[in-house]
Amino acid sequence: MDKYIDLINQTFDFPTEEFRVENNELFFNEIPMMEIVKEYGTPLRLTYLPKISSQIKKAKLLFKESMEKLNYQGSYTYCYCTKSSHFSFVLEEALKNNIHIETSSSFDIPIIRSLYEKGKVDKNIFVVCNGYKRELYRQYITEMINDGFKNVTPVIDNLEEIDHYDLHVTEPCQLGIRVASDEEPKFQFYTSRLGINYSDVVKLYKKKIKDNPKFQLKMLHYFINTGIKDTSYYWSELSRFVHKYCELKKICPELDTIDIGGGFPIKTSIQFDYNYRYMIEEILRTIQRICKEEEVPEPNIFTEFGIYTVGESGAHVYSILDTKLQNDKELWYMIDGSFITNLPDTWALNQRYILMAINQWDKPYQRLNLGGLTCDSQDYYNSEMHSFQVFLPKVKKEQEEPLYIGFFHTGAYQESLSGYGGIKHCLIPSPKHVIIDREEDGTLKTWLFAEEQTQESMLKILGY
Repeated sequence: MDKYIDLINQTFDFPTEEFRVENNELFFNEIPMMEIVKEYGTPLRLTYLPKISSQIKKAKLLFKESMEKLNYQGSYTYCYCTKSSHFSFVLEEALKNNIHIETSSSFDIPIIRSLYEKGKVDKNIFVVCNGYKRELYRQYITEMINDGFKNVTPVIDNLEEIDHYDLHVTEPCQLGIRVASDEEPKFQFYTSRLGINYSDVVKLYKKKIKDNPKFQLKMLHYFINTGIKDTSYYWSELSRFVHKYCELKKICPELDTIDIGGGFPIKTSIQFDYNYRYMIEEILRTIQRICKEEEVPEPNIFTEFGIYTVGESGAHVYSILDTKLQNDKELWYMIDGSFITNLPDTWALNQRYILMAINQWDKPYQRLNLGGLTCDSQDYYNSEMHSFQVFLPKVKKEQEEPLYIGFFHTGAYQESLSGYGGIKHCLIPSPKHVIIDREEDGTLKTWLFAEEQTQESMLKILGY
């Protein structure tokens, strides 16, 4: 009978850069996953810090090489989109790589202040302040500018936002304007709710920025919700945006930067064929071509990668508690956690992740559904969410060692969307969280960042 390892070897080009099997146990980025499970137990969330740095270095190198190849005259700046994961260990690892920051909320600003007090950033850091800004967010941005953080750049999201900075900013202030991109046709609305309408951008500059000595318009910003993809929709929106930059640059000499947002994908299947180098080169060629046509210098480029930065550093590990055959063909494996509470994107967006067994690769396999512990009928993971049917090693009731499974590349958004440390559906606790790093000699070091959420902490929140 075919073994699970035979299925994986026959289906995928395996082993990969990240995954290999030794003695029927999985290694992830050379981390022996069963050793982690034996030390910490399950359910378990882990973050592998070196992956964050390697992702940043890869993107920066690709932009550098592509700009040299095309003789692109602008510079490249990598920003990390904090909303993907706000944890201190994520920010501190990312900042080792000479990067900058993009924010979306008032509470991001105290995080930057804390990093400054620790010596992790200085007052020259670029902080691209996005989002619809309520009073406190605008106040914090203003205070940072007045305190000498000269590269804090509020990106104007609505026509009245600039009035606050005009009243309260005392130091020279550089601004950005976000333009409202058109959404992909599958959306129920045509234009993004975020940003300034294309037809209002030049009017806003002339009316409130051009003759104001406090302000310099340095950046034009856009973001495509569906990410950087090789589609006619993406290239159309990018071209439209660059044309608007050129129109504005001709009347605003200090404008010299475009922010093309985030949107680099991560691997959600072992079979992954996204060509990062091709996409970067085509983006640069498109900008170059339009700027040449418009006789405008090529702009500096900012990106704000979030999922790309941190997604592939994360994993969730579960043990199989039980098997349930609910009719003649629907087999369930019950995990010691919940998809709704631990991996909410599987429930809300049908997000796919790399799913593999951690142990027992020498066992026969079978097709199944995975069930979470909540009482919600939507708390499952099967072929609807997965690239392929879900196959895992067969489980026998009498076997000594449980089957352990891992969902990989889960490092972005899942903790914030599920409300880390708060109250979860059916009071399913947040899993323990383990951080993994490497010493200078390459040996692994691990530590427990947070225990599994306790009943006392939840009862306190609930007022008991």
